[in-house]
Amino acid sequence: MEGLTGLIIQLVSGAVGGNIAGGLFKNLSLGTLGNSIAGIIGGGLGGQLLGMLGVGGAEAAGGLDLAGILTSVAGGGVGGGVLLAVVGLVKKLIK
Repeated sequence: MEGLTGLIIQLVSGAVGGNIAGGLFKNLSLGTLGNSIAGIIGGGLGGQLLGMLGVGGAEAAGGLDLAGILTSVAGGGVGGGVLLAVVGLVKKLIK
């Protein structure tokens, strides 16, 4: 169950990160729904990548401690923002 909780934290953080990135980089924004979807996917990928690298996360810490939660939030948020920027840039280049 702890792994599922960490994943949910990463996905929600990714959605938030995607929308923050969309707000900061208006020329790359995909709209609220697009930002959220890209952020959710990026948050999941970013969090899993950090887990594979052994950086942390709620699961790696052996429980839901503060450091694990913060790592999941950071990984998800950054992953969501990065994926939104990449998708937005590709979309802009295609037009």
